[in-house]
Amino acid sequence: MKITIPELSLIILIGASGSGKSTFARNHFHQFEVISSDFCRGLVSDDENSQTASKDAFELLHYITAKRLATGKLTVIDATNVHPEDRKEYIKLAREFHFLSVAIALNLPEEICHQRNNERPDRQFGSHVVRRHTQALRRSLRGLEREGFRYVHILNSLEDINNLEIERQPLWNNRKYEKGPFDIIGDIHGCCDELEELLQN
Repeated sequence: MKITIPELSLIILIGASGSGKSTFARNHFHQFEVISSDFCRGLVSDDENSQTASKDAFELLHYITAKRLATGKLTVIDATNVHPEDRKEYIKLAREFHFLSVAIALNLPEEICHQRNNERPDRQFGSHVVRRHTQALRRSLRGLEREGFRYVHILNSLEDINNLEIERQPLWNNRKYEKGPFDIIGDIHGCCDELEELLQN
């Protein structure tokens, strides 16, 4: 399975805790392209799992995202993002900086997410958390385009995720692959005859 991601994209990963968003991000994107809510929690509180630090962590995440978009950098948001209100700010940022908003949802069975969380000593929260995540995700899958996402990709199985290939689509005016030397001709100020003569030589 192959999906195409435009070069100027703000990519929002969506999935329950344990769905493999961070692994997915590492496998498909460069290190500095990915902004993780857990990492931001760690930056502001020294604990990636501190839920009491979430407000400050997401303020930091939004700030970093805006700075990257302002410099034209493809950016990936690694957070659960299972509620529409979680995603609203990213769609707003994408529009503000003229980026395309892309949703990639990891819609895995609840049991897989439970199992993965149980294997991680730092994720010892109740199973009800994953249940709420998966329920919220599935309620909102059909409405992602209506929220304002330009592209929506839903991965419904481990096979879909493991076999996925992401292709980056350059902007039409990205000509980095062209090799010189180049002659650049600006305003000829009525010197058409001289230009034609130059081009014939």
